[in-house]
Amino acid sequence: MGTVLTRLTVFFEDPFWVGVYEREESGRYEACKITFGAEPKDYEVYAFMLKNFTRLQFSPSIAAADTFGKAVNPKRLQREIKNTLQQSGVGTKAQQALKLMQEQDKLERKTRSRDQREEEKALRFSQKQQKRKEKHRGH
Repeated sequence: MGTVLTRLTVFFEDPFWVGVYEREESGRYEACKITFGAEPKDYEVYAFMLKNFTRLQFSPSIAAADTFGKAVNPKRLQREIKNTLQQSGVGTKAQQALKLMQEQDKLERKTRSRDQREEEKALRFSQKQQKRKEKHRGH
């Protein structure tokens, strides 16, 4: 049986307090962003998680990197971090997962609005056709 790692980080992101809930299970990583509003107390965060855990919308799962490894020289680690930041840009795994979720939601919204526009266009066209038929009915 695999291990499950979870972490909830609460921080201030102007103008709201935000929580990022991360979970890693069987080599897959998911994240969820929670907006609180005013600064939450510890017991309020705990109560929120107990009450709303089933309604949290996690990002699509991505492959999780192996967190346990051989000890690395601190200077070498600094150089590796610098190189990875230059390659992939700034952002944690949680930010990248949330960004992926945001992009998927954006695509869904686009397709939904495009379908709605086409339906409205078809409805207007059918109304126009019906009106033309009514005008020429008695002649």
